[in-house]
Amino acid sequence: MRALTLLGSLLAALLLASAAPASAHAALRGSDPADGAVLKSSPASVTLTFTEAVGLLDDSFRVYDPTNHRVDTSEAGHGPGGSDTARITFPKKLGTGTFTVAWRVVSADSHPVSGALTFSVGKPSATAATVSAGPVENPLTGSLYNIGRYVAYLAMALLTGTVAFLAVCRPPDPAPLRTPVRTAWWALVAATLFLFVLRSPYEEGNSPATAFDLSALARSASGRPGLALLARVALLALAAALHLLLRKRTGRDLPSSPSRPLLAAAAALSVALALTWAAAEHASAGIQVPLAMTSSVLHLLSTALWMGGLAALLITLQRSAVPLPAAVVTRFSSTAFGAVTVLVLTGVYQSWRGLGSWQALTDTSYGRLLLVKLAGVTLLLAAASQSRRWTARLAQAPAVPAAERVPLPVGGGPADPPAERQDAPRPDEPPATPDEPGATPDEPPATPGEPGATPDEPGATPNEPGFTPVGRHQAALRRSVLAEVAVGVAVLGITTILTGTLPGRAAAEAAESGTAPATSAGIPAAAVALVPFDVGTPNGHGKVQITLDPGRVGANSVQAVVFGPDGGISAVPELRLSFTLAAQKIGPLPANVTDRGGYWAADSVNLPIAGEWTMSVTVRVSDLDQVTVTKKVRIAA
Repeated sequence: MRALTLLGSLLAALLLASAAPASAHAALRGSDPADGAVLKSSPASVTLTFTEAVGLLDDSFRVYDPTNHRVDTSEAGHGPGGSDTARITFPKKLGTGTFTVAWRVVSADSHPVSGALTFSVGKPSATAATVSAGPVENPLTGSLYNIGRYVAYLAMALLTGTVAFLAVCRPPDPAPLRTPVRTAWWALVAATLFLFVLRSPYEEGNSPATAFDLSALARSASGRPGLALLARVALLALAAALHLLLRKRTGRDLPSSPSRPLLAAAAALSVALALTWAAAEHASAGIQVPLAMTSSVLHLLSTALWMGGLAALLITLQRSAVPLPAAVVTRFSSTAFGAVTVLVLTGVYQSWRGLGSWQALTDTSYGRLLLVKLAGVTLLLAAASQSRRWTARLAQAPAVPAAERVPLPVGGGPADPPAERQDAPRPDEPPATPDEPGATPDEPPATPGEPGATPDEPGATPNEPGFTPVGRHQAALRRSVLAEVAVGVAVLGITTILTGTLPGRAAAEAAESGTAPATSAGIPAAAVALVPFDVGTPNGHGKVQITLDPGRVGANSVQAVVFGPDGGISAVPELRLSFTLAAQKIGPLPANVTDRGGYWAADSVNLPIAGEWTMSVTVRVSDLDQVTVTKKVRIAA
């Protein structure tokens, strides 16, 4: 358990580190006017089109004129194209020059996305407003929100899986599972309320300090993600009420043989709880929404049956006051096998739906994270296979009288001394004589640790003759289940991060439309420019491909590749590169690229202000022949 606690802490740190970049699932497909367009007359409106439905905020659009003053607009609304569009109108005609539009919306699967674009009326201005669309999420708010989501996943799995283990596997002593069920219920309630309170700051990119503002809570309650969280709290309250009613009628917290109506009510509540996730995440947007939501519910419930059931089995093996019958373990093994089958089938479908192509598996952050998750699931299946082998051996082992079986500690080491039996002599009484009950007339009492010692006596270990096959198999099964739980906790952490990453299909749709995604798991797209040159001599022409990474304000790495007239990579004796922002009278800033053997590069070039910079590229192809050409490149905020 200490190892699991440490693993959970490491995963929490991973979530903290991964939450700082922006996450988004809706990508900008296009805009009207287009980014960088030069219009003859003032447009009546601005319309953005996304790859999926989006929700609008009070401040979804901010429009600035060339002098950096905010322009009056209408309230944001959806355009004629439907819920995957966002639109504002201008009450009066705009002036001339370059206008900047900063926007922020919430994708249908609950994640915020923001960006900025420009358009010009008449002709581009000498100066333009340099505004940032703002971070997609406040780093601290995003970190706390992701941790809350992770705790909610864990609590859902433990609560649903433990209740299912009690109902299906029917352990003879349900008492050890009372605390895990209560802990999971309280953890899920707390995590859900925590997420609801943080919902508005998370959407708007604000700090957690704004969470308790009444208007913020009202906004959280009006959106679909917030409503899903409130529904989850209501369902948990209903589950608690049913539990109290059951306890009042039966006098027991956890019945070992629940009735069919109780099983039906528990199953309905579990499905409804899973729907609160499906209604506000990946499955609620994109293609095949009804099928995707069904798959998502089955996927989450299968995960809970398997992982939560494993935790319940581990706790029962460790803490049960009575020996665990092999039938309990075999029933769980059959249930887990069915859950894994559903998990694999739904996982394949959801992976196809999120990726869209094989290429996205390696070319997108979503695909690479999915590969990591698949590796974790493979380890999990390997551990599960080992557990099934030990389960089969346990089922085939000869039965041992109940008086000779005691629960073993997790490590499979020496058993603790059993509780005093009524027929055992007390310390102040003399040893039993052969005439007394319990005495064996023909055999002397066995010494602990020697052949003949029973598992009831201290000193009997799994490797000694007195240790029963059932004891050995249960100890090995505990170790195997512990490994499954540890890997499962890690897989749930990866899943939490995966649900906060732009799906590969959305990234591909945005790329096909010629619009880079506003965010891709927080990693800005690099700026790439192809600059043709011609020195005026035979074979003295070609192109220079220049890549600025990340193509934003601040430090950028530069890579330049020279292609000759035949389209192949060409070696040149010298290449110089500089950047100028004439509107702000900045530059030229030299890039100081150096020959890296086949390409030219500079590790860091600082571009301090957003705007349209001019790249000056000097290519020397011989001792006498060189040419300088220029190319515009837009550096984002």
